[in-house]
Amino acid sequence: MNPSAWPNGVAGTALLVIDMQRDFCSPHGYAARAGLDVAHLAGPIGQIRRLLDAVRGAGLLVVHTREGHRPDLSDCPPEKMQRSRQAGAPIGGAGPMGRLLVRGEYGHDFIDELQPAAGESVIDKPGYGAFYQTELAQLLSDRRIRRLIVCGVTTEVCVHSTLREAVDRGYACVTVADATAASDPALQAPALAMIGVEGGIFGRVATTDQLLQALRGAPSHREIP
Repeated sequence: MNPSAWPNGVAGTALLVIDMQRDFCSPHGYAARAGLDVAHLAGPIGQIRRLLDAVRGAGLLVVHTREGHRPDLSDCPPEKMQRSRQAGAPIGGAGPMGRLLVRGEYGHDFIDELQPAAGESVIDKPGYGAFYQTELAQLLSDRRIRRLIVCGVTTEVCVHSTLREAVDRGYACVTVADATAASDPALQAPALAMIGVEGGIFGRVATTDQLLQALRGAPSHREIP
């Protein structure tokens, strides 16, 4: 990706930061309890901070998502609960940062380094995809968003689930490779490779540096086609 990739500007573009929560990025949360590589999941923090700085400076919409469930777990399907038990991290179970993946608990909230700025949108989602049972589609429609810059965790689950539905809904998507992380490092490259098949069936893949260069080179006052 280079600056000419967005010749008509970045108006109508939003940054979607997926699930950068303590439950996924802290050694005391859900992911660690499930045996995932938490250090790898925390790896993109620095790159996401760079993206946030640039996007905020450009005045673009920023949306943060959090995966988690109501305290009574009424929005957690039995099959999802069973999978979490099999992983050794039952949703709603007690942990050092509160009940695992439960809204309002310390572990459910965003990591300190990536807290939303005042006025930024937060989408609480019960599923893997950010559109399922949330107000995300309405939010993007209200703001006339047509392109999504996607980052966060995990690449092969919540990022991919969100990305695929976004593409079906007609959004142009850019996934930032070094600002995402898979639950298993071995899954990162295949998950990114899937995006580019058939001429970019799920959009484009870029590095943070390429994305920032494109943002700097695109006029902000014009609409994207």
